Amino acid sequence: MKILIIGGTRFVGRHLVNSARARGHEVTLFNRGKTNPDLFGQVDKIHGDREKDLNLLTDNNWDAVIDTCGYFPRIVKMSAKALKDKVESYVFISSISVYESLQKIGINESDPVGKIEDETIEEITETSYGPLKVLCEKAVQDVYGINSLIIRPGLIVGPHDPTDRFTYWPVRVARGGDILAPDRPEALTQIIDARDLSDFIIELIQQNVSGVFNATGPDHALSMGTMLDTCKLVSASDAKFHWASVDFLNQNNVAAWSDMPAWLPDTGEDAGFARVDISKAIKAGLEFHSLEDTIRDTLEWAKEYPVDHEWKAGLTSERETELLRLMRDG
Repeated sequence: MKILIIGGTRFVGRHLVNSARARGHEVTLFNRGKTNPDLFGQVDKIHGDREKDLNLLTDNNWDAVIDTCGYFPRIVKMSAKALKDKVESYVFISSISVYESLQKIGINESDPVGKIEDETIEEITETSYGPLKVLCEKAVQDVYGINSLIIRPGLIVGPHDPTDRFTYWPVRVARGGDILAPDRPEALTQIIDARDLSDFIIELIQQNVSGVFNATGPDHALSMGTMLDTCKLVSASDAKFHWASVDFLNQNNVAAWSDMPAWLPDTGEDAGFARVDISKAIKAGLEFHSLEDTIRDTLEWAKEYPVDHEWKAGLTSERETELLRLMRDG
């Protein structure tokens, strides 16, 4: 098959290229050529801005396009319209953040999605991200109809993740010693290895599947305790976990998700965040790396970090030490 990828040189995009090429498909990348420009020397590349240079794509035809980086409905609609007669199906990577409420345990693809008062806004915030993704989904569906495929991932993890939202834990646990952990060991989390997500998307394209799919994992309940214990096992570290209550974290301004990555309190508005229903995707063929493999490969990749890497998620050593002292003296 011939597959066009909008983006393709960062994180999920680069894994999509690998997944497609491993199955013998012909890949073309359309991006600005600014991120990892030397990556994939044997892959066709068309450099341009998706707002101004969509005309560069009109001389070609593809079986599918994968939009890895659509955030604003106006721009996604432009892409969908420009490719309507050039591409058979449009795959849009969305997010589980589209749902109106994350309180429900077992959110599925038919649950209500969020809305935004000003649909023309083009600014990503905590409150606008999800509803804007909803409008992007609608833009694709309006143009492509039954030839659209919407993927709603949860927290995507693994090698080449630029966010550090999972990488923090394997690296921190490997360093060993006393570690501040959030809430309690039984608290749940959901993650999906970018390679599994990519394989799943390419398989759906091959099978000419359309529709909407939640895509996170694994295929069983995963607790923070199990995740951190597995990090310890893989790295053979001497880590000792100190579980801080939600009250303690709140009192000391330790933010869920950013300071304590991959975790949100499983109460109130976020009660269902780590218990999203992925049965539809599993039935359609979603498969998973083992947690050990994801952690091991993430650690191996993280060795490329410079010594002065500025972490985008997690606690600094100084802040963690301070919080552990407060817990001990509390």
